[in-house]
Amino acid sequence: MNTKLKCLLLDDELPGLSYLKLLCEQIPELEVIRAFNDPDIFLREFSGLEFDLCILDIEMPGISGIQIAEILKDKPVIFTTAYKDYATNAFDLDAIDYVIKPVKPERLQQAVNKAINRINSVSKIRKHIRLNTDKGNVQLFFDQLVYIHTSEIDSRDKTALLENGAVLQLKNITFEKLISVLPPDQFCRVNKKELISLNKVLYFSNNQITTNIFLQSEKPLVLTLGETYRDEFIIKTSR
Repeated sequence: MNTKLKCLLLDDELPGLSYLKLLCEQIPELEVIRAFNDPDIFLREFSGLEFDLCILDIEMPGISGIQIAEILKDKPVIFTTAYKDYATNAFDLDAIDYVIKPVKPERLQQAVNKAINRINSVSKIRKHIRLNTDKGNVQLFFDQLVYIHTSEIDSRDKTALLENGAVLQLKNITFEKLISVLPPDQFCRVNKKELISLNKVLYFSNNQITTNIFLQSEKPLVLTLGETYRDEFIIKTSR
């Protein structure tokens, strides 16, 4: 993996959350996107965030970490807890790992390494994705996808350009969801409204990307490189 894993943290106890965040920030392969100490806030906001991994406590008021992992579905999770008797339930969910508190740096690194291996394996194995489109459910191979932008008709939908020139309307899907299911070494979001296959990048400057995509003119498609997405784009194109 050439980019850091984007990680969300959830622990209702602030001292434990602060300590976990400190440990995660010392792991080179991790980038902590948000740290939550309230499960309700986490549930309201996680769907609007781009992340690869969630590290969460199990025993929390109102809702358990296991219930939250069920909501996260395909997202890899690492559980942290002071209780050993949750381990069976945790692994029934195909959790990456189960780390007993107090969390030790070397044990957390071991769990993160497992997450990296899992995510890399899935990325290498999967060749396609099934998406809901204006033509019904369509199985799209990753090498077919060229460019995706927000639909001009309905911002909840996305317009996808395929290698053969075909255009599909992806129904009611966010960029966050797309990024979570597309191979991170092949695709990158470049601004709030556009995502591109990296093999279509011809050259770029600090704030502009020239592609080898030609739409309805003889000029190549030129995209704005947003400041928020610049660092990740540069990392991915420099590998």
